[in-house]
Amino acid sequence: MSSEKRILVVGGGISGLTAAIEAAEVGYDVTLIEQEPYLGGRVARTKQYFPKLCNPDCGLEINFRRIKMNPRITVITQAEVQDISGSEGNYTVSIKVTPRMVNENCTACGKCVEVCPVERPNARNYGMDSTKAIYLPYSMAFPMNYVIDREYCTGSECAKCVSVCEYNAIDLNMAEQNITLNVGAIVVATGWKPYDAGNLDNLAYGKAKNVITNVMMERLAAIDGPTQGRILRPSDQQEPKSIAFVQCAGSRDQNHLPYCSGVCCLGSLKQITYIKEQVPDAQVSMFYIDLRALGYLEDFLQAVQDREGVSLIKGKVAKITEVDNGNLKLEVEDIAAGAKITPEVEMVVLATGLVPSIADSKLPGDITYDEYGFIVPGSPGIYGAGCAKRPVDVSSSVMDATGAALRAIQSVVAGGA
Repeated sequence: MSSEKRILVVGGGISGLTAAIEAAEVGYDVTLIEQEPYLGGRVARTKQYFPKLCNPDCGLEINFRRIKMNPRITVITQAEVQDISGSEGNYTVSIKVTPRMVNENCTACGKCVEVCPVERPNARNYGMDSTKAIYLPYSMAFPMNYVIDREYCTGSECAKCVSVCEYNAIDLNMAEQNITLNVGAIVVATGWKPYDAGNLDNLAYGKAKNVITNVMMERLAAIDGPTQGRILRPSDQQEPKSIAFVQCAGSRDQNHLPYCSGVCCLGSLKQITYIKEQVPDAQVSMFYIDLRALGYLEDFLQAVQDREGVSLIKGKVAKITEVDNGNLKLEVEDIAAGAKITPEVEMVVLATGLVPSIADSKLPGDITYDEYGFIVPGSPGIYGAGCAKRPVDVSSSVMDATGAALRAIQSVVAGGA
């Protein structure tokens, strides 16, 4: 296999999946690496995604099937780039692979979980519940194998999972690997992470239990989330009858994220529909600076705004304070009314912005970043895709990743000429 024909895709979310599949299906060998033990990225954590508002399992299942059926795609999970050297058409990439401690013999039978005595916070659900130290990432996980969290597993001191596994699938001595690849082009599809709401002291995140973030709300509403899809207040596990969505939580703020993340307004509008479906009589307020719903999505905005019990209020929330029974008092400047208002609600959802996942740990190599950590056009041969470049929705990520795959193909062709 010639190095000129191989493309490396870094990141296994929707952008990385798309880039890998598009390049492979027109005849190019692809190695797809992902830091997590499963593919799917942030999309795999949603209840629904735009533009179709369908369950993510639908779109992901199709992509996983395309990967399984294509011998040109090699998938490596729990893998991180350590070094990139070379130039367009001829890169040398060093990759570290963290041991999964579960091999391909795994049938996902679950007997190991039954005997594991150790709990770990479930990062997929943002710590709102826990799993055992050996766990299946989620029901549609690809690869469909269990994984051991080495931070919490006590190893050979316990080894109960080893004793019950009938398939010799668990290897507690599995070693870290270092792989070197020669590739002609690289697509960086490392995705995004939510802005740390703990930086927002005035909005009480981390101080008041019933202040959550938009990504946490998405997991609460998901059927495989910590509450099996029921939207409940963290403090007392009751259905909230009044909820406030606080837009631009840290965004468009020179002290935090100066830019607009673009997708947060529609994300909150979508989550309002989740609430109204479960608690029809709930009173929902959304406080915003500006509403971003372009093109045909304006129809969706209007439909949500017209629902009974929904109020969209132009005004920035200055402060949130916990009051009696875990309720929350907001201090808001209502622009239309020209007055300060102090509504009290049972739960608050902070719409935090999107930050590039590699903002604090940039990839090595000849890659150009802007001041926020997003990848910008630089030397040919390495291309950003999706939210590694800028905040975009799922549909836009897919289109952008297709373009990145095409540019990568052009680079391997040019490099092999």
